[in-house]
Amino acid sequence: MSARENILARIGKTRGPAAAVDVDLAIRRHQRGPIPPMGNDLVKRFCEQATRLASDVAQTAMTADVPNIVAGYLRERQLPMKGVCWPAMAPLGWRDAGIEIEARAAHGNDLVGVTGAFLGIAETGTLMLLSGVQTPATVSLLPETHIALVEAGRIVATMEQAWDRLRVERGALPRAVNFISGPSRTADIEQTVTLGAHGPYRVLIIIVG
Repeated sequence: MSARENILARIGKTRGPAAAVDVDLAIRRHQRGPIPPMGNDLVKRFCEQATRLASDVAQTAMTADVPNIVAGYLRERQLPMKGVCWPAMAPLGWRDAGIEIEARAAHGNDLVGVTGAFLGIAETGTLMLLSGVQTPATVSLLPETHIALVEAGRIVATMEQAWDRLRVERGALPRAVNFISGPSRTADIEQTVTLGAHGPYRVLIIIVG
């Protein structure tokens, strides 16, 4: 019995024999709180919110344009023209754009990491990333610069919709779900916001489509 099944069984035992079967159903039927209006243009809302969180945002119609967008971003900020990426990002034309990219998990000395994203959340400008063999979390967490690609059609309105989409598309949850809302930051010292405290100093989100 898994830990989840064990917990649900204990809850069911406390509430009565019939409750054990209905726990999942009760969770799904739980009334959700009010959701603020966001309009019909989720991409626009996502861009606005992500920018407010100090992310840089770019848009392109074609995935083939991504390496040149990344190259321009790195040159403009005088950042290293090399980094690591998720395996799915490897076939893009990085070398033609003048960038040296390795498809592997990130190490402490890697300064640029390129990932995809499972979803974008328009309400908060947040990226939703799932851990896995082909999506190592270190690529988004260790480098000073995180560059993330998200498809325009995979931007949902709310966090609730993001979890619903995950359950429908994946069924079982991955080992970890990471939510990224702009560069890492802290205000622990004298209430002064400092970027890059526990992760990337900068985040570039490229919306494709």
